[in-house]
Amino acid sequence: MMLWGPPGCGKTTVARIISKMTRSRFIELSATSHGAADVKKAFEEAKGTLNLTGQKTIVFIDEIHRFTKVQQDLFLPYVEHGTIHLIGATTENPRCKVFVLQRLDQDHIESILVRGLQKWRGDDGNDVDTSQDEDAIKQLAAFSDGDGAFQKSHLLYDRNGDQHYDIISALHKSIRGSDANAALYWLGRMLEAGEDPLFVARRLVRCASEDIGLADNTALPLAMSAFHACEKIGMPECDTILAHLVVHLAETKKSVRSYKAYNLVKQTIRQEPSYPVPLHIRNAPTKLMKNLGYGSGYKYNPDYDEPVNQTYLPTELQDRKFLE
Repeated sequence: MMLWGPPGCGKTTVARIISKMTRSRFIELSATSHGAADVKKAFEEAKGTLNLTGQKTIVFIDEIHRFTKVQQDLFLPYVEHGTIHLIGATTENPRCKVFVLQRLDQDHIESILVRGLQKWRGDDGNDVDTSQDEDAIKQLAAFSDGDGAFQKSHLLYDRNGDQHYDIISALHKSIRGSDANAALYWLGRMLEAGEDPLFVARRLVRCASEDIGLADNTALPLAMSAFHACEKIGMPECDTILAHLVVHLAETKKSVRSYKAYNLVKQTIRQEPSYPVPLHIRNAPTKLMKNLGYGSGYKYNPDYDEPVNQTYLPTELQDRKFLE
């Protein structure tokens, strides 16, 4: 079984509840602090307990995605033979059948805090007045950012995980949608969590060409200037430079003409033959090439005052239009 959800949403709690309901031994491991030897030892203990007493064991492995494929292969014989029941917990998308645990909202966190406060005061929770603590409870619940375990930073961000790609995608799409306010927020979520500013700057260079494009030809030079500035001065000084660029890209006009046109070009090249270059626009550095007709009939445009009637695409693509 795989439990997928953000930190503090109750993955470990669900595993413990299953263990109690099935009257199984419960062994808790974490891929961040236990290695393959620890896992194998736990599996062998579970095997011994099953042979001696008949009691089954649930092995719960937190952050299971951090184990390599080779390490995960160690689990297979024990799971396949029924020696253990394995429950894995992950904050990354495991891309298999999973049980998804949603992030706790503000009301859920406040309920947890109220119950904890009542228990700490030695009451069963029925008659204790917590109204005087209401503001503090709300503030602490907001700071927890959905983490019911209250053990991690309020910034949910992993530079090597799904959040890394989700938030840069949110930034790009906010710029595309001309929402500078949202774009600044997503920029802050990355930078304040320690993201490499050059990773952000590279994406913004792409955005300047892909989404702003021909509508504002100053966007790409500005994006490159911001990239070089970030490269030279680094954080924290370059955060304002990136904010400057993000606001400009979000608020300026947009055009995807060149982006869409080039996508059509790529599609054509992949799906159709490599048509020959028309003879009149071929290079002719040798006498042999000239005798073969290379460059013959080419009209040098600067020599003409009027528009020149001349084709440049292969004959098979004369009617093809890439740029709208």
